[in-house]
Amino acid sequence: MPALNARPASQLDDWLSEITETLAAHDAAHPQQPAAPFAINQIVHKSNDRLEHDMALCVKHRVPIIITSLGARAEINDAAHSYGGVVLHDVINNSFAHKAVEKGADGLIAVAAGAGGHAGVKSPFALIEEIRAWFDGPLALSGAIATGDAVLAAQAMGADFAYIGSAFIATDEARASDAYKQMIVDSSSDDIVYSDLFTGVHGNYLKGSIQNAGLDPHALPAGDSRAMNFGGESIKAWKDIWGSGQGIGAVRQVVPARMLIARLVAEYERALIRLTAR
Repeated sequence: MPALNARPASQLDDWLSEITETLAAHDAAHPQQPAAPFAINQIVHKSNDRLEHDMALCVKHRVPIIITSLGARAEINDAAHSYGGVVLHDVINNSFAHKAVEKGADGLIAVAAGAGGHAGVKSPFALIEEIRAWFDGPLALSGAIATGDAVLAAQAMGADFAYIGSAFIATDEARASDAYKQMIVDSSSDDIVYSDLFTGVHGNYLKGSIQNAGLDPHALPAGDSRAMNFGGESIKAWKDIWGSGQGIGAVRQVVPARMLIARLVAEYERALIRLTAR
């Protein structure tokens, strides 16, 4: 969950209390089946004037996984490590991957072509190969993953984890608007627009939301990276201009999250059987 989703900033403390207390109660009641760890995403860009405040709350609540994006800072990694937390850093190329590990990141999220929101343009095959040539730590792959088959493919090419986002927007539990969820269902990879206009950083967005905002998705001007302000006015990019990855062609209806997970598991198992039967 992005820390910036909490608005006002004080809401993050309430949310983290709710999450940690609920999971602790679950673990106490089900010691043989503890909850999986959760993660908070921190935008580590100089424009994010909430970073220190939000990171202090993550330390207070001992958030197990911190995901850092748009900048790698040693002091953020050190803060997470102070209580035993793990830091995974978003990277769009091999150069950024080296910098992240040098500054203390424990693992990497390779954000390949087709990922929702801020994303790169590298083929996942090229990106994973280049990173795995020198890095043997935790590695997740992001980019157009919305089926169990794609999860298996991510592992086959060298990733430890498949990182899925857009498919979970179209679930009952997601706090996205109903219109956003339905647009995910109704759209395909042809309806994804790659632009840096909205935040100053290139990302993938739903064409329909751009049109609804009165803009021509085929004639968008260039953005300005100097104008980024993820905690202020530009946050409307995520409210009105909806991020999405290219894998949404596999999303055909809004369902409970458990049903989506069950589908992913079933597809993964079928794909594994097909692969081993050859």
